[in-house]
Amino acid sequence: MASQQPPPSQHNTTPSQQPHINTADDERGRLASDAASSATTPSDPIKYPGTVLINVQGAFIEVETPELPRTPGGTVHDYHHDTSDIVLPNHKAVVSHIAVDIGGSLAKLVYFSHEHKSLEAGGRLNFLKFETDKIDSCIDFMRQLKLRHEQLNGHPPPGRPGGELCIMATGGGAFKFYDRIKDALGVEVLREDEMECLIIGLDFFINEIPNEVFTYSEESPMSFRPRPDPADPLSPSIYPYLLVNIGSGVSMIKVLGPRNFTRVGGTSLGGGTLWGLLSLLTGARNFDEMLKSAESGDNTAVDMLVGDIYGSGYGKIGLKSSTIASSFGKVYRMKREAEREAEDGGGLANGDRKHGRSGDEEEDHGKDGGDTRTFKAEDISRSLLYAVSNNIGQIAYLHAEKHGLEHIYFGGSFIGGHRQTMNTLSYAIKFWSKGEKQAYFLRHEGYLGSVGAFLKRQPPNWGRRNSLDAGAGMGNVLERIGSRT
Repeated sequence: MASQQPPPSQHNTTPSQQPHINTADDERGRLASDAASSATTPSDPIKYPGTVLINVQGAFIEVETPELPRTPGGTVHDYHHDTSDIVLPNHKAVVSHIAVDIGGSLAKLVYFSHEHKSLEAGGRLNFLKFETDKIDSCIDFMRQLKLRHEQLNGHPPPGRPGGELCIMATGGGAFKFYDRIKDALGVEVLREDEMECLIIGLDFFINEIPNEVFTYSEESPMSFRPRPDPADPLSPSIYPYLLVNIGSGVSMIKVLGPRNFTRVGGTSLGGGTLWGLLSLLTGARNFDEMLKSAESGDNTAVDMLVGDIYGSGYGKIGLKSSTIASSFGKVYRMKREAEREAEDGGGLANGDRKHGRSGDEEEDHGKDGGDTRTFKAEDISRSLLYAVSNNIGQIAYLHAEKHGLEHIYFGGSFIGGHRQTMNTLSYAIKFWSKGEKQAYFLRHEGYLGSVGAFLKRQPPNWGRRNSLDAGAGMGNVLERIGSRT
């Protein structure tokens, strides 16, 4: 009997045109005229941490970020710079810390840099990721950031501790590589709770960054969700919600309010599963290569559909003919048919293998990509992507239904802005909930933990509008920071 999996679009699709997003020049022109009437700012930049708040007033996502980060060190092949920096045109103070979220597969790095080495021009948050297997490259990059920080800012004067660069670390690697990072950099390394950082980071993106959160469908690829307005008493609360964080594994977290959260479940079938199986089956060498391969694949060459069983849909129970009945369900039958034809002297059915190849050639092929001779690597990639995504989507729905949560946010590097992944997850939530629940995605989905760790640097509530805590030592220096223009 067919397993009831939601039927994502089974064939190749052409990306729909995305809505216009303001470029850096568009935003800077608008912000320049708005700045004069903006919220009160300090008369002098506050240089050292412990008394500095991130000013998110006028923040926007730059869609044409330079390919390489504006810092020395590292090689092009050691990291990937996500070209969606967050520009902070009104933050002029020095930031003396960087943050890293080290997971089982990837290390995600966030740091602040000033524009053109000028405090008056504001700055930006930069986003980079390294494979965890190359953690030494990540550490070397942080070493270069430390050297640059010292060149630009020197050392703090006596009585003003904290000016030295500090590393805010989270994820399992914050513990596994703690000694290595501290010994290599010679700086303070603060380890922060992973789940707490995820929630802080997500709340920050939802509340503070425009054009960050969106819904996805093939008909409307990016429909941005407006930010909540704290000044409007009728503005709906963002709570409660379910965060589904998809890294090497998957964690599902019920969030009832700021720092009020519980991990309610998860699954071991996550990004690490996809990465591991595809590396065995296709010979792909990195995660981005695997996702790119899936874009051109046709999973119907590998998966068994409802239509393959019934000849049409099964309307009585709501299954379309394109619904996946069994992931990789065609593999065994087609492989057996190919073997029989080969034994009869007909070669493999699809002509990928010809008679007369030596055993050595067969062995070499197996080493490169496993025994996938009858199937294309692209089709295998797409099928496995759907299998993992469908599984995550269904489990996410079940947890949301159990706990009465309407909004479901998907984060983690597994998504990577990949449209097939988002479409599958979104469709799964819509399918299982009969349209009653909504899946949300983020443009910086892989950096929730690292941004949360970045924001945990003192004082409390760093980076939030109207966030001066009593006793923070700021007095009336900032009446309002990070408010909207």
